[in-house]
Amino acid sequence: MSPYLTSLIAIVKREALRFVHQRERFIAALVRPLVWLLVFAAGFRAALGLSIIPPYQTYITYETYIVPGLCGMILLFNGMQSSLSLVYDREMGSMRLLLTSPLPRWWLLLCRLIGATVISVLQVYAFLLIAYLFGIDLPPMGYVAVLPALIICGVMLGALGLALSSIIKQLENFAGVMNFVIFPMFFLSSALYPLWKMAESSPLLHDICAVNPFTHGVELIRYALYLDLNLPALGWTVLAAVGFLILAMWGYDPARGLIRRKG
Repeated sequence: MSPYLTSLIAIVKREALRFVHQRERFIAALVRPLVWLLVFAAGFRAALGLSIIPPYQTYITYETYIVPGLCGMILLFNGMQSSLSLVYDREMGSMRLLLTSPLPRWWLLLCRLIGATVISVLQVYAFLLIAYLFGIDLPPMGYVAVLPALIICGVMLGALGLALSSIIKQLENFAGVMNFVIFPMFFLSSALYPLWKMAESSPLLHDICAVNPFTHGVELIRYALYLDLNLPALGWTVLAAVGFLILAMWGYDPARGLIRRKG
């Protein structure tokens, strides 16, 4: 078997085993979006009064509208959780042991990214199943069509986590950095409300939301769930994923990146 394939299987298996042994992580990943779906959605629906939501021009409930955004929330939090595990592995020395293997550094980081993305996508489908049991109806083929969108968005957010893990020096600094990444990315996006609603209240916030990579990832998921393709969202999401991945590779390069500056 190729050493590249062997390393990929081993790293993905390690990530899966770590996730299986951290049941609280799985429960938290599902409880968080379910609280938004079942509790906060009622208040947002009453405040926004949404019934016909462009560009779909079809009657959907507000709960149905925010499901793609909550899928993005799961991918976002899991991407940040993977960066936390990277910081922990670096402090414990296991990350350094991994990066000193004879395989290329970019491949090892890509394997970590693939493992985190697989875990994220499985969590999203578990959430979609629970949402279906609560009466959130989506097109049946949408559950299949959304898979590529989830993978692309998961790779983008996982690559962002990789880049951040090369910046965070100590595990204690993780919470502070995440507060300046997770919440602005989530709330300044179209996850909870359409951009045209944001434009009615603040054109400046609308422009910020429009350049947020998370917005394009959510829109890619939202269109895919309704069996449509948003080409601009696809392009911007892929571009952001490539940019974050290049930044992560640079950050973990001992000759040029941030690891060298930390000694």
